[in-house]
Amino acid sequence: MKKRLTLKLIAKELDVSVSTVSKALRDSAEISEDTRQKIKAFAKLYNYKPNIIALSLKNRKTKTIGVIIPEIVHHFFTTVISGIEQAANEKGYHVIICTSNNSFDKEVINMEILANGSIDGFILSVAKETQQKKDYHHLTEVIEQGMPLVMFDRVIDEINCDKIIIDDFLGAKKAIQHLIDKKCKKIGLITTIDYVSVGKLRTQGYREALKENNIPADEDLILKVEDFDKSEMEIQSFLKDKKMDAVFAVNEHFAIYAIKAFQEQGLKVPDDVQVIGFTDGELSKRFIPSLTTVNQHGEEMGAQAARLLIKKLENEDAEDEPFETIIIETGLVERNSTKR
Repeated sequence: MKKRLTLKLIAKELDVSVSTVSKALRDSAEISEDTRQKIKAFAKLYNYKPNIIALSLKNRKTKTIGVIIPEIVHHFFTTVISGIEQAANEKGYHVIICTSNNSFDKEVINMEILANGSIDGFILSVAKETQQKKDYHHLTEVIEQGMPLVMFDRVIDEINCDKIIIDDFLGAKKAIQHLIDKKCKKIGLITTIDYVSVGKLRTQGYREALKENNIPADEDLILKVEDFDKSEMEIQSFLKDKKMDAVFAVNEHFAIYAIKAFQEQGLKVPDDVQVIGFTDGELSKRFIPSLTTVNQHGEEMGAQAARLLIKKLENEDAEDEPFETIIIETGLVERNSTKR
């Protein structure tokens, strides 16, 4: 299939910036006559056709941000949305929120619907299925047409855009070290399948902490959950008759299901087995026993994402600026699921 000519490709061929190409095609007086004619001649020769949707967005600001999240079941995403809305509202922007339900097709459809002139830019955490398929055409198309995109939490390394992440690897490593410092030796892991980026990084942190403490990783103590809807039964079955003194779970739901499974076996948390989760949500605070957890600071992540996107939207030369990756540090919140 012949590659579609974009502003970015024209800029690359002529060794100028994307904004220079854009301004030249609009006959901006900021660009010299020679440069304008050269760019317009090249565009005509190769039959460049501007994207009508992208042009409408360039010429008519909506002061609205589109946010696509994978799911709403996790408290983390609600805190991120809260941070986005607060930061956006302070700058006079509105927010439209969609969920992909971890579906690649729904993620693509949501982006197509929002990119019809409804929004000025995207904030996105990619769906599990998108990570599995490794099909990112909808993301690259948006970027190539000049619409700013900020990814958060679940990001795609191959996509050149601004990103807001936490140090999932280090957060998990600190959690495991905390358990080891509490004299735990047989530490189980409840994680996601490897193509989910955050789960993969947290699994790597788990393994690294064990390695640094000369504790061999026991593959029999590792569960990789694929279907969230069936996760409670899967965790219950996995933990039956397993000999371990601690469990680290990559989200608070998995951690709570683990505690329930241990309680049904007659084990006491934290006296017999200690548990740490990831994401400091309402479940972590209100479950009995309350959950020791890694705090992702979702509200701060959302606010940073909104500020970064708005900075790009309000800077005419933003397309020429390098992309940023902001890393937010995690914190360990100690509660009653681990020993004091």
